[in-house]
Amino acid sequence: MRKLKYLLASAFIFSTVGCSDFLELNPISNANENGFYKTAEDMETALVSAYATLYNIWGPEGLPSFYGELMSDNVYNDNTAGTVADYEAFDNHTGMTTTNTLVEGYWETYYKSLFIINQLIAKGTPLGEEVVQYIAEAKFLRAMYYFDMVRAWGDVPLILTPVTVSESYGIARTPATQVYAQIVQDLKDAAGVLPPKTNERFAGAATCDAANALLGKVYLTLGDKTNATTYLNKVYGKFTLEDNYADLWNLNNKNCKESIFEIQYATTTSSSQPYSKYWSMFTPLDNRIITAWGGGMNQVSADLWNAYETNDPRRDASIANGYYTAKGDFVATRYCIKWKDTDATVNNLRELARNNFIILRYADVLLMLSEATGDAKYLNEVRERVSMPYYGAAGYPSEYTTVAAAVQHERQVELAMEFHRWYDLQRFGTAATVMKNCSKNVSSPIYMLPVPQKVIDQNPSVITQNDPY
Repeated sequence: MRKLKYLLASAFIFSTVGCSDFLELNPISNANENGFYKTAEDMETALVSAYATLYNIWGPEGLPSFYGELMSDNVYNDNTAGTVADYEAFDNHTGMTTTNTLVEGYWETYYKSLFIINQLIAKGTPLGEEVVQYIAEAKFLRAMYYFDMVRAWGDVPLILTPVTVSESYGIARTPATQVYAQIVQDLKDAAGVLPPKTNERFAGAATCDAANALLGKVYLTLGDKTNATTYLNKVYGKFTLEDNYADLWNLNNKNCKESIFEIQYATTTSSSQPYSKYWSMFTPLDNRIITAWGGGMNQVSADLWNAYETNDPRRDASIANGYYTAKGDFVATRYCIKWKDTDATVNNLRELARNNFIILRYADVLLMLSEATGDAKYLNEVRERVSMPYYGAAGYPSEYTTVAAAVQHERQVELAMEFHRWYDLQRFGTAATVMKNCSKNVSSPIYMLPVPQKVIDQNPSVITQNDPY
């Protein structure tokens, strides 16, 4: 434990260094680079710094949150701080510009993180068998990050080795097909080396189960249901669902039996890991009673609330229907309670919450298997947990007449606000219809984000822009 705390402290030194140029590719430390990456222990320290990048990428204001969830029908933005128009562009699919500060920050954060990962892989490979597992874990992270990016931007510069800022100016966007091919290869490499979840190196480390589950999702995104089925079946039966849905977010049940890959946040005040911000940022704006402040981000829409069937316990385990003010007045606004931490210490109007964030869990795998195979039996395993009627049985909603429609519905209510919905709508090919008919009434959805204007200005003869920007 003492060694892990040292490594976590080292991680923040690595993960917070960067520059503002193009791809954020400056070395971690020019002064120390030649003296580092010499031993397996050096590699272990560097790898924990690579895991630390998850805190920025998957935070409440990260790309998976705003692109994966805010752009969908599930939630809306009520935040009034910062450059509001940049938030609203994600929310309402209007006014997205090449100078959107959120988009620019996401691009830089991913490439800064990828530099750390690529440095580790490049420097560690000559060390041989002693660091093979570390390299495999790094490849899992690289694949996950490029998977985020290729879905948000399409073609992106595919960088697999550490390069300098000057070198980066000559790197053009790589066709999405090649980026996906590298994602698949990295995940296969990782799955072939890493141990199963039962033998993970530490809580939150990448495993072959995480690699295979993510590979199944990648193949589904590519429309390859045969390969998706193959890799998802490598995970099927190795995990079980939590008996009680709400226990997935129980603070005393972190890294539960359903969790496949989970971001680790602080548990105690002496922890070297950061506290999570989901609870404070996803509560109603300036509520001053549920939380000390309230960010008003990813607020629950009527569309999501109404998607739950009568008596589905997942709704009340996921969403609060409002709150009472100090004067006893009821405020009818819905917000997410999955990451609730009512005992969190407050610092500068932010709760120092202790919730982990589950990126991959077994219910997701089961629903992907029904999507890939057309067999509702996996979906019905998910519904059995919450005692809801099986697909095809009496009492099942009549509007979901196909397994595909049933899976899309089930994913919306099972995985609500866990950063899946916009990716799901695009994968199912229903994004335009759903967004036109939801409360946002979006007539022209945004599928691809713009390449930041700053990146194009630094590389005008190399980097191209997405349509219609």
